[in-house]
Amino acid sequence: MRQWRLAGDKIILTNGCFDLLHVGHVRYLRAAKLLGGQVIVAVNSDASTRKLKGEGRPRVPGAERAEILAALSDVDAVTVFDALDVTELIRLLRPDIHAKGTDYTEENVPERDVVIACGGRVAIVGDPKDHSTTDLLRNDLLKNEVLRREWQKS
Repeated sequence: MRQWRLAGDKIILTNGCFDLLHVGHVRYLRAAKLLGGQVIVAVNSDASTRKLKGEGRPRVPGAERAEILAALSDVDAVTVFDALDVTELIRLLRPDIHAKGTDYTEENVPERDVVIACGGRVAIVGDPKDHSTTDLLRNDLLKNEVLRREWQKS
């Protein structure tokens, strides 16, 4: 990161659980990259994902989620963190931009005040929140339940 700063690159921080990677995640990360800088993705650890999303989550272990994200061309670095928010990472990394998805507004991003205090700004990026891992899993459970009932009838 130090080399990026010396080169004059902007540092863009994004964060999330990224439990099952879907098109909404890809569009979000692409939009963050289009802000014009080096994208660092902070991934919630298994423990913090479980606290945020509930039992049975994450479906994919943190190290694997980080590896998948690191393989994407729009991602320049990945870190896994244990907290429920990225406040401490913002204080440590002092990003120029903290990019959040469209389920937020610039005014209601939980870490907004810390970002501004550290000299950065918040940007809302990505497509409308039409995709979610929770919805994918819920739909999968419903389909499995329908199939199970159909199988029991036969």
